[in-house]
Amino acid sequence: MTALIFLAGMFNLFLGISFLYDPAGMGMQFGVSPNGALGMAVLRADFVAFFLVVGFCMLRGAWRRNGDLLLVPAALFAVAFTGRAISAAVSGTQPGFFEPMIAEAAQVILLVIGWRVIPHHKIEELTS
Repeated sequence: MTALIFLAGMFNLFLGISFLYDPAGMGMQFGVSPNGALGMAVLRADFVAFFLVVGFCMLRGAWRRNGDLLLVPAALFAVAFTGRAISAAVSGTQPGFFEPMIAEAAQVILLVIGWRVIPHHKIEELTS
């Protein structure tokens, strides 16, 4: 489980770094295109932040065997999945729409299982 989380974390770090170096190219793969300098900044800032934070928390949580850190990327992927589900209901879908949702759902499942398996604090301890 730790190795799977570590590998997924490395993949997410790679995505974040890729958005930093080639925001337009990566954006096209994600179905978004920048609108001028502001659009490039959004791709570099938001996508890089998302994937680097997710990747770092996954790597750190797996490496240090700290299940608490796995809740951060699980929550981020769950929110992303929910946003896509709402978009599907409101705007409809097109070919290739569900593949990112499958990847997000798989990572949420992986991270929640990892959180249960890897040593962690009880939720009550984290929220009090």
